[in-house]
Amino acid sequence: MGDAVKPETLRSAIASAVAELKSYEVPAECVRLGLAPGEEDEAFRSKFRYVLTRLRLLAVPELTTVARKVVDEYDVPYLGRGEPGHRHFDLRFLFRLHATTEAPVVLQEEEVGGIEWRPVDRVTSSSLREKLLRLRPETEPQTANASALIYNDRGEYLLHLRDYFPGRIWEPGMWSLLGGSRESQDATLEHTVRRELQEEAGLDIADLTLFGTEYASDDARATVPIAIYAGCWNGDPRELHLTEGVMLAWFAPDDLHRLRIADTTRDLVMRHAASCPANVSSTAPRIGFSSHEECRLASPQGTVRNVVGVHLYLERPDGTVLLGLRHPDSVFAPSTWHALTGHCEQESAITCLIREAREEAGLRIEPQDVELVHVVHHIDHAGDRPRIGLFFRARTWSGEPELREPDKCTQWKFWDPAALPDDLVPYTRVAIEGIRAGRLYSEMGWA
Repeated sequence: MGDAVKPETLRSAIASAVAELKSYEVPAECVRLGLAPGEEDEAFRSKFRYVLTRLRLLAVPELTTVARKVVDEYDVPYLGRGEPGHRHFDLRFLFRLHATTEAPVVLQEEEVGGIEWRPVDRVTSSSLREKLLRLRPETEPQTANASALIYNDRGEYLLHLRDYFPGRIWEPGMWSLLGGSRESQDATLEHTVRRELQEEAGLDIADLTLFGTEYASDDARATVPIAIYAGCWNGDPRELHLTEGVMLAWFAPDDLHRLRIADTTRDLVMRHAASCPANVSSTAPRIGFSSHEECRLASPQGTVRNVVGVHLYLERPDGTVLLGLRHPDSVFAPSTWHALTGHCEQESAITCLIREAREEAGLRIEPQDVELVHVVHHIDHAGDRPRIGLFFRARTWSGEPELREPDKCTQWKFWDPAALPDDLVPYTRVAIEGIRAGRLYSEMGWA
């Protein structure tokens, strides 16, 4: 690095960059960068100090080597390459390369030592990998579309029969997915697809997951990128208020060959069906249309998967309970107070609770100090997948709530349970009231 940069300035810049990671990631990242190993507890106390302490053990040549790695992988100020000190503006762009043959690359040897094509999941730096995964949907052209691949627990897919207006709309008279173009008010493509579902069918699906990006051709034969979001819904499409097109109906993948449908849409459905095969009886009732049967209501008797969420009920000795104010851009309950919560991954509920408490608020909780105090079985909207909310009390804990994930939660506050905020997630209010009354179980949203 240049002589204009003082070693302590260099150390501070590196420590600030690495401290952007989650606390539990910092020790492993320091080892990857060639720094001394340490314990997670030290990183949880102060990520910045953890990194800075180890950087101070390095001689200047070793420090320079670490700095070069960090400059290449993190959003840090330019630290110079033997140049005089100056102000630097770090502009980064992500380009998608569409080419049938490998493009020639000419390296500037003083800047780059080599290149390598890698799948995103093989990017060594966890921070760089996370940035690339975040960037992928947003790097489509601003005219990008978003569509919803909606399936039910019977393994069927919701398709939309478009109006037959040749020359006026895309894919006239064909079965397709609900969706549309991104508009200026859409912060993300997920916001686009949620808005389109509301506008076209009055449909609100709690969980939408990015399945991938498809490329289709419009009438001018231009390539149109479409972000595909998948979600489960078990309702009756006849009860929806359709504002565009002719109708909505459920179809099994095996019935798609009977339909007038784009090859890209058919292939998309088949790929998704193959990636998550439904555990469905061949005699299960179906809501859809075929040449041999009429549409009929689904039986409520079938097995339906429930989403399990864990929630922390943290009560101080003065009786106040901890709530967090969700970020205004949150898809679920924006700018609304809610308990510290998370969805179970491949882990037990208590393990999930302990992990979420550390990641979101920097709280340390031991498994033996946790007890189940309430369960809420609820449905947010008709047709949504049912949810089971487990509320656990932590009898003891260490640490004070910190804003570890400000993109999700903007404020932590202890509230008097007798004077809870008006803008509180409804089922959280029900759970707190149930806990105070000594009830273990509540239900919401069931007809």
